[in-house]
Amino acid sequence: MARTIMMTEQEIIKGCLSNERAAQRALYDKYKNAMFTLSYRVAGDFGLAEEILQDAFLKVYKGMPSFRGESTLGAWIKVIVVRTAYTKIKKKVSYDPLEYVDKNEQIQWSHDLDTEYLEKAIMGLPEGYRAVFTLIEIEGYAHKEVAEILGISEGTSKSQLFYAKRKLRENLKYYE
Repeated sequence: MARTIMMTEQEIIKGCLSNERAAQRALYDKYKNAMFTLSYRVAGDFGLAEEILQDAFLKVYKGMPSFRGESTLGAWIKVIVVRTAYTKIKKKVSYDPLEYVDKNEQIQWSHDLDTEYLEKAIMGLPEGYRAVFTLIEIEGYAHKEVAEILGISEGTSKSQLFYAKRKLRENLKYYE
């Protein structure tokens, strides 16, 4: 069983730039769980999430020279994972037409939701809804960032989030 060497983020970056296997392994070990969870949330399929994770890390290793340090390494990897996941599911994703969305309309949630039921309800969302919902509500991205990552307008991001919340509320009725 291989032992992971503890390395600082700077040592990992420097090692990856030199194609050192130990640094690449340290990078993968540090981020694999969080990035798998993210890829699964976007894709909604374990097998596809594994494929996304592998493809994304290959892109990370190849793209390491372009990492400028303007964000954390984890944030940079997260964007690569999201873009990779979105590319994989893009053929299945469709967005509802942009309509007027009342920003003041509040969606009421039941306070006694079980985490397992919430996760199932989120996975039951259509791909486009799930992608936007995951990036904004779970990962904390802003609509502008989501629009850039997914190649959609900010308005589409906002409407998809609204529709995702509405659909999620409907889905949760089955679990309450």
